[in-house]
Formats: sequence, structure tokens, C-alpha cells
Amino acid sequence: MQKLIIFITLFFIFCTGFIAIDIYLEKPSSTILPTITKTVKEPFNLTDDEKTLAIASEQFYNQYLLRTRFNGAILVAKSGKIVFERYNGLTEINKGQPIDSSIAFHLASVSKTFTAMGILKLGQDNKLNIDDPVSKYIENFPYSEITIRNLLSHRSGLPNYVHFMESMGWNTRELLTNHSLLDFIVKNARKISRGRANSYFDYSNTNYALLALIIEKITNLSYATFLDNTFFKPIGMYHTFVYNSSMQKTVLPSFKFNNQKEGFNFLDAVYGDKNIYSTVRDMMKWDLAISDGTLFTKATLDEAFQGYSYERKGIKNYGLGWRLYEMPSGKKIIYHNGWWHGNNTVFSRIPNDSTTIIVLGNKFNRSIYQAKKIIGIYDGYGFQFNEDE
Repeated sequence: MQKLIIFITLFFIFCTGFIAIDIYLEKPSSTILPTITKTVKEPFNLTDDEKTLAIASEQFYNQYLLRTRFNGAILVAKSGKIVFERYNGLTEINKGQPIDSSIAFHLASVSKTFTAMGILKLGQDNKLNIDDPVSKYIENFPYSEITIRNLLSHRSGLPNYVHFMESMGWNTRELLTNHSLLDFIVKNARKISRGRANSYFDYSNTNYALLALIIEKITNLSYATFLDNTFFKPIGMYHTFVYNSSMQKTVLPSFKFNNQKEGFNFLDAVYGDKNIYSTVRDMMKWDLAISDGTLFTKATLDEAFQGYSYERKGIKNYGLGWRLYEMPSGKKIIYHNGWWHGNNTVFSRIPNDSTTIIVLGNKFNRSIYQAKKIIGIYDGYGFQFNEDE
């Protein structure tokens, strides 16, 4: 009997300890990570300037989005305060639940902003130097002259894997991953046609797939875990995550302009260049975290938001993970667009006028890329914007 009592007592102590550990591990990461959760201000008591922006946003929404059967979400804010927010359509176009603030969209190339800022955060924390050669961090990388900065600014000369893998013999029935892409580059280094490093701008998803591997190498974390710990959970981006192939049946699907569903293919497992899902409200929190100095120093942001490619005249340029319009007036638009399958996305930051424009859609719609027309209400920009990705 005494043995039974001892056994029951020990069992109770073990279970209590196990439950306590389990509860601890299940706590929101904000309790064990630095808490910098961002709060999005609701659209109450708009000032005259905010009302003007709201009217311009609604005009764009009605004339460009609704008329082209937009399926998605739009949010426009000034100084961190929402002035316009709309959701339209259903998750599967003709069926499913209504699009709302909790629906996460594939960001496509807007994902690059997280990869770039992740690398710059590691640089800021003295974990790397962006002028180091890539080969310092990626074993057997065959091009010693390419630096991390070259990858960030799309000046590496590396071609876009989206365009060359199939033509160079990759079996399209086999899922491509970041690691298998790297192995392919190493094995075919002499066959891959590339440009000279740092000689010109050439937008290439390959650059950002490699940057994701550098993040993993330095941190000993998966890309997804690093972003969770460094950005998503501390900021309070609770509907934001990195896609993996096990999520294929649960993530928001995308559609062609004719409502035909887009299928997944062999390129869909590569991350860093794409594959982050988020909501317009979470992206507003990302904007606030970039702006307010809690994550990044002014020196880091200045480096990210300056142009690096002036081979061609004009106002268009690229920073470190960010597209730029450098206007003759001295004003600047810092943005990134995205396009993957039927997903179209816009994330635009207009620092001179404290304005943010976010549009996310899962049905192919070129009109989304015209969202920057909204800032025509401000002097010094104009409407000379193209539909680039």
C-alpha cells in the first residue's frame, strides 16, 4: 500500500511538472521574446488631410479594383492610422468564406522585404558584414566575387532560377528547394550563363533564395523560425507565416483572371524570394516596426533605402530589398510589388508624406499595381508608374 501511495505521489509530481512545462512552451512568444507589439490605429476622427487621402483611396478602389473584379484586401494609412480599409470577394472567388482581416495572402515578392531586413538586422547585430563574399557563409559557393550586398541589390549577375532550372534539365516532377537549388548551382557553375558581379541591376529570385540560406547558416534556425522569433511574433503579426509544402491544402489558393484555380508546381517550395503569407493589418504592423526605431537603426534604414543602380537614367531604382522611385522633387517612394501565380501584391511606403498603401489579392489583377496613383493628392510625385513586379 505504501508503495502504491509513493507511486501515485511521484506520478502526480511528474504530471504537474510536465503540464507546467507544456504551458510554458505554449505561451505566446511575446512572453519569451522582446515585446514590441504594434497597434494599428483605427480610422476615427480623421483630420482634413486624412479625409483627403481616404477619398482618393476610395476613388482608386471603386475605379480600378471593383471594376476589375478585385478579390482581396486594401489598407491605406497615414502616420500609422488607418484612413481606408476594404475587403472584397470570397476565399475561392465563387465560394468559401468572405475575405476579411484574418485572411492571409501570399505576398509573392513582397516577401523579399522580410528577407532583406532579416539580413540587415543580422548585420546590425554584428552577426555578418553585408560586404562579405557569399562564399564565407555558403560552403562551396562557386562565385567568390559575389557579396551579400550584391544579392540584396540584385547586382550579383546570377540568373533567375525560375527561368533556367527547367531549361537546364531539372526534373519538374521533383520539388525544388533552396538547398537543391544551391546544389544545382554548385554542380553547374560553369554552365550557368551569368553577368559580371556589381556591373548592373538584374532582378533575380535566385539572390533571395540564397539570402534565406545565409540566414539559416548564421542563426542555426530555419528561415521560418528566424522570422517568427525576430519579426512576426514580437511585432504581433499573428496571421503571418512562411509557407511550406505541408500547407498546400490549407493556405489561400490563387486564381487566374478567368477564375481558374492556379495549381502548385515544382518551384513553390523555395522561400526567401516569396512564400510569406500575411494580412493587410499585419503588413501595417510591419510598416510601423520599420519606421519607429524599435528594430532598426537609422543607419540601417538609410542603407536599405538608398539606390544602388544608376546605369540607366530615370527615377526607378532598387535599394537593399526595396524598389524605389527617386523623384526629381527629392521625394521618394519605397515599395515592393509581388506577382506569383494569381497573387498580386503592393506594399508602398511614402515617408515624406507619412503614407502607407497595402493591396493584397489572390486573383490575377494588374490594376492592383496602379495603387500608387493614390498619392497623386500630394505634390512632387505624378502618375508615371508602371506595372513592374
